[in-house]
Amino acid sequence: MEKVFERIVSQKMEGTRLDVYLVVSGIGVSRSRVEKLIKEGVILVNGKPSKPGYKIKAGDRIYARFEIEEKLPVIAEDFPVPVIYEDNDIIVINKPKGMVVHPAKGNITGTLINALLARYKDLPKTSDKTRPGVVHRLDKDTTGLLVVAKSERALRSLGRQMEEKTARRIYWAIVWGRIANDEGTIEAPIGRHPIDRTRMAVTFFKSRSAITHYKVLERYGEIATLLEVKLETGRTHQIRVHMEYIDHPVVGDPVYSGRDTRKIFRSVPSKYNQMVKHILELIDRQALHAKILSFYHPGKGTQVTFETDLPEDMEKLIDYLRTL
Repeated sequence: MEKVFERIVSQKMEGTRLDVYLVVSGIGVSRSRVEKLIKEGVILVNGKPSKPGYKIKAGDRIYARFEIEEKLPVIAEDFPVPVIYEDNDIIVINKPKGMVVHPAKGNITGTLINALLARYKDLPKTSDKTRPGVVHRLDKDTTGLLVVAKSERALRSLGRQMEEKTARRIYWAIVWGRIANDEGTIEAPIGRHPIDRTRMAVTFFKSRSAITHYKVLERYGEIATLLEVKLETGRTHQIRVHMEYIDHPVVGDPVYSGRDTRKIFRSVPSKYNQMVKHILELIDRQALHAKILSFYHPGKGTQVTFETDLPEDMEKLIDYLRTL
């Protein structure tokens, strides 16, 4: 549901921090959500983005248009979850394709959190009740390693590590075309797509900085490249957006040009059209896998690292590409 918030600052409120003013003026969301909206450039002061600590002045015009998340029921559901490690503080999961991490509009049941709540009754609460224990996410059809906090101390510690980017997450991705450089960095800001609001895009309007590092692991002629990818920032769909931006979309990606032959043939010679067609038959999702996860264990006081094999569909795809 979309909400529009408009206020003109009174003399009485002059000198108040912008984030505090918004909360006490009835914007209707938590202070943490307010700070996020300000940082995303959604809150406008006299028509321009501002900062949470801005001291408002009498006569300032405050305007915001944003989506309010509906309060969703969180239902415990008993179905298998691929847990590869757990102790009193953490649960490490090898998430399969097709599994949404937490309930949201359109996905109230069948998510990872629904299953975990049936197995663990008291996951630590976050500011969003649909995300108990959640400190980071993977897209529905991105596979691989995910850690969920099982204790309050783990929630605080892991949340801080994800925020400060001290937790290490390494992805493997198969992208279209031959990437010439053995390694590289993509630095381009990401925000909501200006037309299609369900997508993200590289944009300088209401965006946040985004940095992706990659290293070539294997090249498959002119058709595709296997990459190891590390994120310096953690924006929504970051790897997928950045790879599309450099004209090497992730193979099979239904949203960011990985199945669009018009875009694919910008980086793959059109003479390979039959091979491209077969590749798209081998994988029905983005060829992206969270392979390595490393972080400071809040209970053990040491660094721990987990690694998982590629899923079957990516293995089959690589086997085929090696024959080309």
